[in-house]
Order: sequence, then structure tokens, then C-alpha cells
Amino acid sequence: MTSDNNMKSAEDTYGRFLSWLKVGTIITALVTILVIALLVS
Repeated sequence: MTSDNNMKSAEDTYGRFLSWLKVGTIITALVTILVIALLVS
């Protein structure tokens, strides 16, 4: 098993990964909406 110190580090890294994933998803959705709006007009 991993030590508690390594587990805490892994949890922090995973939390940051999820945060960036959420931000990236929102940015991608906004860019997609913008592109669709430009194509329709």
C-alpha cells in the first residue's frame, strides 16, 4: 500500500486534474457555441 503522505499527494494531484478538466470542458463548450453562432449567421 501507499503511505499516507503519498496518498495525500495523489489526491491533491487528482483534484487539480478534475478542476482543469472542468475548466477545459467549459471553455470547449463556449468555443463550440461561438463557432456554431458564427456559422449560422
